[in-house]
Amino acid sequence: MIDVRKTPAPGLPPSPVTVAGIPFLVEESIGYQMRRIVCIVASEIERRMEPLGLTDAQWKPLLRLYLKHENTVAGLARLCQLDAGGMTRLLDRLEAKGLCTRTRSLEDRRVVHIELTPEGHAAAAQIPDILGGVQQICAQGFQPAEYRQLQDFLQRIHGNLQALGAAADTGTPSLS
Repeated sequence: MIDVRKTPAPGLPPSPVTVAGIPFLVEESIGYQMRRIVCIVASEIERRMEPLGLTDAQWKPLLRLYLKHENTVAGLARLCQLDAGGMTRLLDRLEAKGLCTRTRSLEDRRVVHIELTPEGHAAAAQIPDILGGVQQICAQGFQPAEYRQLQDFLQRIHGNLQALGAAADTGTPSLS
């Protein structure tokens, strides 16, 4: 059996690109591996959210409201990386399920505040345990120091990519 991670496709030369001194292979790339992990994690979270009647899109704003990260439509849209229209439609569904209510601000009519209902609070209170359970699966076999090191590595990658984005925004050369 051919190990596709170590062998280029038949007829293709090995990639001349190296990353940290190692020949680049798509199947071993950080982005490819992270995407595979994200898909599996998202699928498992979705499966565990099903008994709560929550979709992937719905549990995220509920959690933000529960943790008191934001309580306006605009702020929640920003945190959940949605446009205001998309967030409004999502909140329509959550409100129809009886999980939240919206109230226009008396001080500024453009601002709409969101609150969890008691049912929404009860559902949202379960989300951290669900997410933690999936993280426990991800961390199986890791020693605490290894898990912290993995978190540090991921933070470094995130920082590298944020710097790349900042460089693009300012027109300065990239990290290479």
